[in-house]
Amino acid sequence: METTSTLPVVVESGGDQVVAHVGLHALGGFADRLGLGEHLSACIPIPAERAPLHDRGKVLVHCALMLAGGGESCADIEHLRAQFDLFGHVASDSTLYRTFHEITPDVRAAIATGVAEVRHEAWRRTAATKGSGPIYLDIDASLIEIHSENKELTGPHYKGGFGFHPLLCFADCTGDALSGLLRPGNAGANTVADHVVVLDDAVAQLPAEIALGHRPLDDPSLVQRTVVVRADSAGCSEKFAAVCRSRNVGFSVVCRSNRQIHSAIFETLGFEDLWDQAIKQNGEDREGAAVIELTELVALPDWPEGTRLLVRREPLHPGVQHSLFPSLEYRYWGFYTDQDGDPVELDRIMRAHAHVEQHISRLKDSGLLSFPFTKIEANRNWMATVMMAADLVRWFQLLCLDGFWSVARPKALRWGLFHAPGRLVHSARKRIVRILDGWPSADALIGAYQKMAALC
Repeated sequence: METTSTLPVVVESGGDQVVAHVGLHALGGFADRLGLGEHLSACIPIPAERAPLHDRGKVLVHCALMLAGGGESCADIEHLRAQFDLFGHVASDSTLYRTFHEITPDVRAAIATGVAEVRHEAWRRTAATKGSGPIYLDIDASLIEIHSENKELTGPHYKGGFGFHPLLCFADCTGDALSGLLRPGNAGANTVADHVVVLDDAVAQLPAEIALGHRPLDDPSLVQRTVVVRADSAGCSEKFAAVCRSRNVGFSVVCRSNRQIHSAIFETLGFEDLWDQAIKQNGEDREGAAVIELTELVALPDWPEGTRLLVRREPLHPGVQHSLFPSLEYRYWGFYTDQDGDPVELDRIMRAHAHVEQHISRLKDSGLLSFPFTKIEANRNWMATVMMAADLVRWFQLLCLDGFWSVARPKALRWGLFHAPGRLVHSARKRIVRILDGWPSADALIGAYQKMAALC
């Protein structure tokens, strides 16, 4: 029986004709196929008379690849610099540092417009965005711990820690990080103005045919595709709902506990026939859970016309979150919405808002936990690049990968695809990379290259 975990080898420097990060090369090739670097370059002005040695659009794409591979600081770009045969001339960590400090708010806004154009190209090619159904936007905030008081706009937060409190918006159909607002740790969770900024920025990221009619001052007759925003209780505000209505955007927001809701739920006790069987995301019955509409039992004078109150109850279980209504038997959870339809189906759709936690987790696994700069504008540029990198990975999964890999988390992608090793062979003036024999995801990686070549 062998008890050792490795075989004895002699380790020396000077190796050649081998490459690592083959999967990151595939991701970079995919970015080139979509024209990401070109769009970014067109948005970033040249600050001096001479063009810089490293095109700033290419620098940001290389940074996105570094973040996708697990990088957490500018210094991690050096791992791509060592792979000239795959990535060409990669900027140094000092150049990357300067790039993040050169980008002004106006340039960052222009870059967002360029990313929106690339997003349109990606969405045009995927079935996830096809059809005529609603596009659901999920807004949520998350706390980022920062162990330094030297970074601008950090602050204490309500959980006793210290750092940032970014507000983010995602497209549920693809998982895209559409917009984000980097805020101090003590920023209010239910600040209406911040929700409006994030919503407007998210709509601006949607393809033109979807965004049409949902921008400020747009005529409702221009709407071609329904857009609905979902939020937890931080977005439960009559003012935010009114802003959504003014932009022809539907809303579904988790309601907060109050006496009026308590009274409405109390009146349903003992009338089991008023409750409808709740369902899971796959349409199957959820045992013990039920849904009811209580709109007629509450007064909503300050909410937009057509607002409804739907409540769901589930059996109590260990670790259950706060309930709308005190009960020893059930946990009650509800939301306000202006959407038409069956309460059970609307409840199923609203509960899909929980996907936002997975999307935020992906960002945290891809650089969002690390804000490496002192200046707030540089850190805002960092967050925007983290979001762009996460979107690039999602588009790659949707268009070039199948099965498990199309929904894999960042850690699995890195271990299985992005850091795949290979042998470099020069033949007929071509660079040929042969993936290591026996590599578990070799077929998926080769298939990704084939699908990428077929993109039109």
